[in-house]
This record gives sequence, C-alpha cells and structure tokens, in this order.
Amino acid sequence: MDGKQIIQTAAVFGMLAVGIGAFGAHGLQEILDETGKEEVFETGVKYHFYHSLALMMIGILITLKPSWRRLSLAAICMIAGIIIFSGSLYFLSLTGITWLGAITPLGGLAFIFGWILVFLAPATKN
Repeated sequence: MDGKQIIQTAAVFGMLAVGIGAFGAHGLQEILDETGKEEVFETGVKYHFYHSLALMMIGILITLKPSWRRLSLAAICMIAGIIIFSGSLYFLSLTGITWLGAITPLGGLAFIFGWILVFLAPATKN
C-alpha cells in the first residue's frame, strides 16, 4: 500500500468509527442495554478510532519516508486489528454471542505487531 491509499483507508475507517459510535449511542442503545454490552461496544469504538488515527499517521510517514518499508506492513496490521478487534467487539455487543471474545485478542496482537513495526521502521538502512 502506498501513502495515499493508507491515508484514504484511514479516512474511511475514521468516518466509520464516528458513525458506528454515534449509531451505538443513539440507534443501538436498546439492544446494548438488552445485551448488557454497552461498555464492550464503546471499547470497540475507542480502539477503532485510535487506530484509524494511527493509520493516518502511518500514511503520512510512508509518504515522507518511503524507504521505511515496514510501515506498509504496519498499516496492514492496523487494518486487520480494527476489523478483528473492534469488529468482534461490535458483533459480540449486538448479539451477546460470547465465543466471539475468543478472536478479539488476535486483533489486539495485530495492533501490537503494527506498533512494533512502526517502532522498527526508522531502523531501515538506505
């Protein structure tokens, strides 16, 4: 992925985080009260938004430092993390199906690997 694609993806994910958060606060309140998972849903939104911002940062960095090749993989990890971590929390919150919590940590690992790759990216030799 190039910087432009990453920035555009970050913008879409950011937009979705705001929309999902607003919809959860207003349109889904009854369902979240029913399942008792409002806090779980909010955690999903929080991590979704934080990592959308991280993805934007990665897109900007890769545009400025294209030789930092690890950033592209870091972006993929952040995208995977948002989909798996936040997605599983959204689904769990709305359905009450608790076994989905078993895949949430995989999204967390994707986030961690993404941050490690951001840390390692400046060490790239030219």
